[in-house]
Amino acid sequence: MAIAIDFGTSNTVISRWNQTTQQPEIVKLPGLSIISGQNPPLIPSLVYVENAAEKKVVIGQQVRDKGYDINTDSRFFRNFKRGIGSDIKGFLPELDGQIVSFEQVGELFLQEVVAGIRKVPLPVESLIFTVPVDSFEAYRNWLGEVCQSLQVDQVRMIDEPTAAALGYAMKEAEILLVVDFGGGTLDLSLVRLDNSIQKQPLGFILKWGEKSFGKSSNQKPKIARVLAKSGQNLGGSDIDNWLVDYFVKNQGIEKTPLTTRLAEKLKIQLSLQQQATEVYFDDENLESYELELGRDGFEEILKEKGFFVSLDNSMNQVLQQAKRQGIELSEIDAVLLVGGTVQIPAVQRWVKEYFDAAKIRCEKPFEAISQGALQLTQGVEVKDFLYHSYGIRYWDRRKNAHSWHPLIKSGQPYPMSNPVELVLGASVNSQPSIELILGELGAESGGTEVYFDGDRLITRKISGEETSVQPLNDKEGGRNIAQLIPPGNPGSDRIKVLFWVDESRFLRITVEDLLTNEILLNEQAVVQLS
Repeated sequence: MAIAIDFGTSNTVISRWNQTTQQPEIVKLPGLSIISGQNPPLIPSLVYVENAAEKKVVIGQQVRDKGYDINTDSRFFRNFKRGIGSDIKGFLPELDGQIVSFEQVGELFLQEVVAGIRKVPLPVESLIFTVPVDSFEAYRNWLGEVCQSLQVDQVRMIDEPTAAALGYAMKEAEILLVVDFGGGTLDLSLVRLDNSIQKQPLGFILKWGEKSFGKSSNQKPKIARVLAKSGQNLGGSDIDNWLVDYFVKNQGIEKTPLTTRLAEKLKIQLSLQQQATEVYFDDENLESYELELGRDGFEEILKEKGFFVSLDNSMNQVLQQAKRQGIELSEIDAVLLVGGTVQIPAVQRWVKEYFDAAKIRCEKPFEAISQGALQLTQGVEVKDFLYHSYGIRYWDRRKNAHSWHPLIKSGQPYPMSNPVELVLGASVNSQPSIELILGELGAESGGTEVYFDGDRLITRKISGEETSVQPLNDKEGGRNIAQLIPPGNPGSDRIKVLFWVDESRFLRITVEDLLTNEILLNEQAVVQLS
């Protein structure tokens, strides 16, 4: 049986395929899931580390039920998905004699989730994980390593926007815009669903393991391709923090788990009504506060924080990419809204500024992604491409600083049929070796910084025109690609380097010494891009 896991910043959703009804359904994990009449059973992405040495944790709704969700407690983790694979600015807690990383917290969380699925009990033969559209390889590599410890026969990955398009089961529509706006990230993807094989494929999909199709189906598999993408670290948790900051400034309340929870409740209420009120009682000072906010005031806070400007930037980026593909705004058949933040009326109104209301769908904000991921087991095929570009670091004499030259462009299908060739020479006399630093290139509009602000884990966009880069081999022993015997001297080409990506998404290099005609490295794997 295949199980799909949508591991989100704020909430995690589990789906399975019901063989009896031939429909996807949400899996409720006793003790871990929130039982709510308004939403499907969601698992809060929360972790409390009881004993780091013994890897004993409490996760999900149990963290709240036991009162462990205290932000100032170093054993409590929320929004930890943001920190996985990131260079954290700040501190990581030391618990029970060891430093605890966000990667370790995420691994313990997923292990407990899978254990909870087995306790239902449900067989876990195949897992499908959804991944953020803007995640670097470090996050996907981490997820792949975690899967090795889950004792599952097969694990695959699909990007979240593509899964959402499949989850809404748009049979007639061909070109879809998916707006995935959850607790931690905003992802926009333009997706094409069709039954034809195009000569020039567009888009990408991430995977782990082999593809699998329904054995009983004789139908031609449907192809899902991503045509354009845009993503940024902005979500519902940021809005909750803005609301808490507003009440701290205007009413003098303290930042506590309770006030953060009340702010979240106000936000949810304001999605349903024009005015919202929550009562806060400070049991230490025996004082009570009434937190009251109208929808107009709420939207004014969003404007002051540049919320709608950020949304416009992401939308314009996707629409510009679409235009370069020859796709006009009027050709987009449907707009699919997923994630809890899309329930905010101001967000829905913002989408309607670009698209006719008849094209917008918002009835499956929580379950569309995990249920769509299950379509990989029902005869849906997804094409494989690279999202990020990859390049080498060089010294820019004009800027007097290091810069990056792209070698493999984003959107490149793999395996690559033709390698990229690079010829290098020595830069100083009697040079004993040549070093090369390879990097994964992010968006050219600036990078994302992850850092601590007190007890909060914050992400913010870094303005500027420099490309955000995550080096792949910038470590001791990893930079040296060629020992030169005899040593090299400036004035002539010395080595030829071939770069390509194989069928398993390994970035490989071959290095030839042009002086001795010797192969110094032969199809050496640098990193697996998945």
